[in-house]
Amino acid sequence: MDGMTATRLAFAGLLLASTALPAVAADATLTIESWRNDDLPIWQEKIIPAFERDHPGIKLNFQPTAPKEYNAALNSKLDAGTAGDIIACRPFDASLELFKKGELAAVDAIPGMGNFGPVAKAGWSTDDGKTTYCVPVAAVLGGFIYNKDAFKKVGIAAPPQTADAFFADLEKIKADGTYVPLAMGTPDQWEAATMGYQVIGPNYWHGEDGRKALIAGTEKLTDPEWVAPFRQLAQWGPYMGDGYKAQSYPDSQNLFTLGRAAIYPAGSWEISPFEAQATFPMGAFPAPVPKAGDPCYLSDHVDIAFGMNPKTKDPEAARAFLAWVASPEFAKLYSNALPGFFSLQSAPVDVQNPLAKEFASFRTSCKSTIRSTYQILSRGTPNLENETWVESANVINGTDTPEAAAAKLQKGLDSWYHPAK
Repeated sequence: MDGMTATRLAFAGLLLASTALPAVAADATLTIESWRNDDLPIWQEKIIPAFERDHPGIKLNFQPTAPKEYNAALNSKLDAGTAGDIIACRPFDASLELFKKGELAAVDAIPGMGNFGPVAKAGWSTDDGKTTYCVPVAAVLGGFIYNKDAFKKVGIAAPPQTADAFFADLEKIKADGTYVPLAMGTPDQWEAATMGYQVIGPNYWHGEDGRKALIAGTEKLTDPEWVAPFRQLAQWGPYMGDGYKAQSYPDSQNLFTLGRAAIYPAGSWEISPFEAQATFPMGAFPAPVPKAGDPCYLSDHVDIAFGMNPKTKDPEAARAFLAWVASPEFAKLYSNALPGFFSLQSAPVDVQNPLAKEFASFRTSCKSTIRSTYQILSRGTPNLENETWVESANVINGTDTPEAAAAKLQKGLDSWYHPAK
């Protein structure tokens, strides 16, 4: 999930009211390619005016394409030599291929790149980490959103911090009978992995340490730390409501925002649409740790970056824009214009939205990590990311045991991935 659904819901109304910026003569005009067509009003009303105010010789033309069409349209433009000067970069392989083809420039020398740590850069760097080709912009965070009224009614004083407390709270909510404890279904599959396995899993495989060990081949998906999150998922089903096996993603969203469920396994992209629809107070908590005293790890997944088309006619202007994107000013502006999309800069950003602020606070108590399947490990067939969707849903549904699910994933990975020893 790259967050586009949430942005669409949050800004659809604004799109209808937006008007094109007037053309103004300038020394340079940069065209920005992006899949975020729902962000158009934000760019027109906030981001472009802020940049042009401080860079009077440069004008920006934000030219988005529909998300599903973006990759194909961008590749066609690049091949024809008609692509814009600035390229919005999706994480990992799609953008890496553009860099390998010479269609994205290295950005290591851009001022401000020191503001980003290795996890932030990972989505837009070569496999060896030596070259970065897009300036990181924002990430989406994983956790749980909860109905504060529901917690109060059933007598839960504070969000759970350990797995045992989490299941004790689910049992309390179920016994009360007013609310479905967990608002999530399994037919779409991706939620079970993205908001289930990938949110709770890092606490077991120790975030980046485990993810990198899996890539290196020193750990396997059948190891205890990788099977453990499946064991937890196997216990979720009884708390997800009678119809969860037929409950779509929009069904789950509606179940929660209508006040019928107590806890929603979430990505931070839900913040704006949930706040627009829910009439009750909401809070958030990170994935509970396996046991008291264990370190906490956060799914802090890279989502969007910006790079430079090497064929731009205005490279200096493009570099000036990218330097601005790497600045604390842009980080604050973007994070607050789009609550739930968090700056990837190392320095904390003052987030104003209360629920987004609560999500952002997870970064101070938990170590950030990206989703385990996204870098390198989903390049072959079977695709590990897609297979993890399937097996996460199967484990919740009870059609595969945690051990069987892990064995299937490792067997599929072994069939094509052979890390250097």
